[in-house]
Amino acid sequence: MQTTWLLPLRMLCLLGAFCALPAQADRAFDILARSDAIRNPQESFVVNVSLKQYEANKLTDENQVTTHSRQNKNGQFLTIVHIDKPTNDRGKLLLRNDNILWFYDPKSKASVRMSPRQRLLGNASNGDVITSNFTLDYHAVLKGEETITDGERQQRPAWKLELSSISEFAPYKRVELWVDKENDRPLKGKFYGNSGKLLKVAWYRNWQTVFERVRPTEVVIGDGFNPNKVTLMQMSQYRQKDLPLSWFNKEWLSHFTSQGER
Repeated sequence: MQTTWLLPLRMLCLLGAFCALPAQADRAFDILARSDAIRNPQESFVVNVSLKQYEANKLTDENQVTTHSRQNKNGQFLTIVHIDKPTNDRGKLLLRNDNILWFYDPKSKASVRMSPRQRLLGNASNGDVITSNFTLDYHAVLKGEETITDGERQQRPAWKLELSSISEFAPYKRVELWVDKENDRPLKGKFYGNSGKLLKVAWYRNWQTVFERVRPTEVVIGDGFNPNKVTLMQMSQYRQKDLPLSWFNKEWLSHFTSQGER
């Protein structure tokens, strides 16, 4: 008698839990999408990027690139990265065309496929300077709420998201991302490789108004194996540019002219 009475109740509980799963997934996606819209302007733009590598607080290497980005029909970014410095690498290009990354050398006029996981400088990989929306490269799960220390060394309440790669282009197998509960700003990320090992930790900071939104203009990237190795990525001189779709294919790279303003 008691068992028969409890059965409908158990079924309702199971149904409620089952229905909650899509709602939880939608919530995680929405948080990540709002964070993406802060990390990157959702329009065609050009930005200067400076990369500086430090070891034991001493500058050991640096380079500069200009990143040119526009969205494709699916909302993901197509990107061309023009290497400005060092001088002997000036004019070399990286192209993200959907889920393929090409490297172009103007001296040989050859385009070869590259991995987004390959290091560009210090702790920064090719994938770190290629503009991307995480929502299209990763599946997000909301893991809960935490109070963390952000890149400005302030305590902030945050959503914790766990991202799993769904694209072969995604430079990391898994990402833990903390997003500010009050304003959807990305605060901190932990990035893991295929082996499951922690590769790097990144803090987003130096918030400035860019295209009418407050965005991070610096990313501090700590080495997951050696805490004495730190890479500072600084973005500056954002400008809106109407970048033709025809530029973003490897056949056009020999004709490409950077829109840099250094």
